[in-house]
Amino acid sequence: MSQENSVGFVIPQRIRFNEPIALRCGAKLPGFELVYETYGQLNPSRSNAILVCHALSGGHHVAGTYRDNPQNVGWWDNLVGPGKPLDTEKFFVVGVNNLGGCYGSTGPMSVNPQTGKIYGADFPMITVEDWVAAQARLADHLEIDTWAGVIGGSLGGMQALEWSLQFPDRTRNAIVIASAPKLSAQNIAFNEVARQAIISDPDFHGGHYAEHGVVPRNGLRLARMIGHITYLSDSQMAEKFGRQLRHGEHRFSYDGDFEIESYLGHQGNKFASFFDANTYLITTKALDYFDPAYAFDGNLPMALARAKANFLVVSFTTDWRFSPARSREIVFALLHNRRHVAYAEIECDAGHDSFLLDDAHYHGVIRAYLENITV
Repeated sequence: MSQENSVGFVIPQRIRFNEPIALRCGAKLPGFELVYETYGQLNPSRSNAILVCHALSGGHHVAGTYRDNPQNVGWWDNLVGPGKPLDTEKFFVVGVNNLGGCYGSTGPMSVNPQTGKIYGADFPMITVEDWVAAQARLADHLEIDTWAGVIGGSLGGMQALEWSLQFPDRTRNAIVIASAPKLSAQNIAFNEVARQAIISDPDFHGGHYAEHGVVPRNGLRLARMIGHITYLSDSQMAEKFGRQLRHGEHRFSYDGDFEIESYLGHQGNKFASFFDANTYLITTKALDYFDPAYAFDGNLPMALARAKANFLVVSFTTDWRFSPARSREIVFALLHNRRHVAYAEIECDAGHDSFLLDDAHYHGVIRAYLENITV
């Protein structure tokens, strides 16, 4: 990998928190570990830190690469680095694998200290609010009193929004990208079908598949295929695949005649080879449950009245899973509370996945906003 405009080789770090954490579901973890990475330098006043929150399948590896695996490039490497929109010559950037994750933080694949066995299905349900509470413990460890900004796309955007509500005095800027104040019924439906694909896999074993030495691979593969369809736009599918045939002719079989079938199968197989099924279930339920307005009888302006941060909200025209209308709900609720908010609706044909791509207009908006943050 070229080191130009890259943070270069990075090393994951691990922190253990021995104090119990009470979860929104009513359960309590006696302690937990978080894996994280940092890029750039924390300034003497500790005022230039930005937290990057990941989406469903993301993790702590946001930028750079590993010396022993140069092909493993951070999932937002096009955005984070020296001279990039999230400039590590100005900001100290922190990426963390959330509680319940499968990249090293305490989660379903961890050992339950009470039983000596892998948690599996016994790992408690986690919410966005719990993730933010755990991230606040990491901020305390790093001696970061306030974030210059909290940024994330999709589920990461929900965390950025939650930071502004749960810790309004610790969040100076919230950058919410391709996100929503809550999931629609359609989105919950997609998540439920994906979960049922996993749960109904014969190798699921009630979530305790690790004890049986198996993985519900087929269910996880189908779940990812379902999800991936919703991340792409119809126009992008048409442009990349159309009705292209794999073998140049109809073979009248269920093996997959069309290129789009092959693509989805490849994505599903790749995902099932490294992601944990219980983590997938937990994370999609966290998506479903997030709704700051729930405690305010559905009144979003009232729910967001606690926020003190400045906001940048970004949406993409072809994102039908988290449509621009959902981002505008957040904008209108913030404006109702006279918060400082900038909004950009980016024309991009890549659908929901647009927030991961190197789009000039999108990156220009992020760069311009971050350049105006005083540290």
